[in-house]
Amino acid sequence: MSEPERVRVWANALIRQHLDPSWSFGFDNAKRRAGLCDFRRKRISVSRYLSARYDDDTNHQMLLHEVAHALAGPAAGHGAEWKSIARELGYVGGTTHDGETAVELAPWVGVCPAGHTAYRHRRPPRATSCVACAPRFDRRYLFTWTRREISAATRLAALTPRPDAGPGGSESGDAVPAHHRHGI
Repeated sequence: MSEPERVRVWANALIRQHLDPSWSFGFDNAKRRAGLCDFRRKRISVSRYLSARYDDDTNHQMLLHEVAHALAGPAAGHGAEWKSIARELGYVGGTTHDGETAVELAPWVGVCPAGHTAYRHRRPPRATSCVACAPRFDRRYLFTWTRREISAATRLAALTPRPDAGPGGSESGDAVPAHHRHGI
């Protein structure tokens, strides 16, 4: 059974076990967040790109995280009620995901004067400085942004599981920190 098929089977089993039949599962095209609990549509989704990189345990934990959100309700956030439900389900991760993002699919690449690289999936709307060089905005460390074309082959490769990747993604250190990446 392929990785996406396994994730779908686990998700549907968790939904059947813990949620009512109005809930569904699907893959989405997110490149920065791992999972999503959409209360309005009653749908749990995971990134097709990031789930392809994760090992079985990480994908299972990601699904538990989202099912805990569905059970706790939209007002719970990552508070005490959500944490209690998540623990009861067997979730052992944190409240956010700070692992790998699909940087090879990010069309915007920024380089600071010191050579640090950042990736964005949308054009940065304002000047951005490098947090590795200065913790607060500093014009001396502005990123210079360039747009790159992403080939169809690169998009296809992003969906291919990487056997050398550990639980958090690949061995690459190029992931850009996010304030909140929902999932694991």
